[in-house]
Amino acid sequence: MKRFLASLAAAVVMTAGLAVSAGEVTSGLDKGASVPPFYVYDVTGPQKGSELCYRCRYGNQPVVSIFAKEMNDEVAALAKELDGVVAKHRDERMAGFVVLMSDKPEAARTTLADAAKKNKIEQLPLTTFDGTAGPDGYKINPKADVTVMMWVEGKVTSSHAFNKGELTKDAISKVVKASDALVK
Repeated sequence: MKRFLASLAAAVVMTAGLAVSAGEVTSGLDKGASVPPFYVYDVTGPQKGSELCYRCRYGNQPVVSIFAKEMNDEVAALAKELDGVVAKHRDERMAGFVVLMSDKPEAARTTLADAAKKNKIEQLPLTTFDGTAGPDGYKINPKADVTVMMWVEGKVTSSHAFNKGELTKDAISKVVKASDALVK
């Protein structure tokens, strides 16, 4: 009987571990991968109203990028926090941008402009990308609601992915901490 209970307890622990890892989502390029160019429509940045490649524009600078399926309060809060990190590290040439992936990018422009104004997001251009799959080759997981990729010298240093509802204050804090380390 003791052996049965021990086996049962081990099975419960293993099952609990699987449940936790089953909910995790991976998305974005692998660490060390080269970041390919792609074009976005700039809604709030210095090239407002035009298409450009921020990957190309930022070159080898340390960059934090947010790829999101919607601009909700959580994504706006993350963008606001990362806006502060970029501002703090301007002397180290840190940069960043937000990419809203949408099948109707023109319709999303007003939402992005409003979010930038409401949240005082000034350092991170808010952009749109035509298509919910994201840029070719970026390995954006269709199940991920938000993917954050960071790179230095055109090579990925980390990717973070969040299912719907997982972009909590704690998760935002961890992403901010990782982005702050890009320039150290």
